[in-house]
Amino acid sequence: MKIRPETPQDISAIEQITIAAFDGKWYSDQTEHWVVNRLREAGAMSVSLVAEIDGIVVGHVAFSVVNINSEDKGWYGIGPVSVLPEFQKQGIGSKLIREGLTIIQEMGARGCVLEGDPEYYQRFGFKNYPDLFYEGTPDPKYFMALPFYDDVPNGKVEFHKAFYGTT
Repeated sequence: MKIRPETPQDISAIEQITIAAFDGKWYSDQTEHWVVNRLREAGAMSVSLVAEIDGIVVGHVAFSVVNINSEDKGWYGIGPVSVLPEFQKQGIGSKLIREGLTIIQEMGARGCVLEGDPEYYQRFGFKNYPDLFYEGTPDPKYFMALPFYDDVPNGKVEFHKAFYGTT
């Protein structure tokens, strides 16, 4: 498997992977592929990686800048993370996430946030910080952060407006 930055030739495959990955999931509103497209169109996708096996794109992860209390504090958000269903539970998503985290750290990121399953994301070091919150989550336990330094900001996290249906 090869992890690499997306290319223009990958865009259609990324959309199909994202649709398939979230199809039928109880926690999905089936708009994740639109989020990826809107992030790309807005120039807001800071890191976009694909996983490729035998020349076929099977997974994707996006990272974008988040604001905390309406300010850029050097933090990023992960999402969406997508792997074709037939390739899930093989470590592809984990490899995409780890590579992306390394890249944003090298870019000077202070930390990363996400909304997702605690049982999955805690393996990367993500955890809840009560004073750092996202109002869009149905349950605060699903919003987690991974600081790269000792300081964790307090306040409200705002993902790029592409997550909310606008660009």
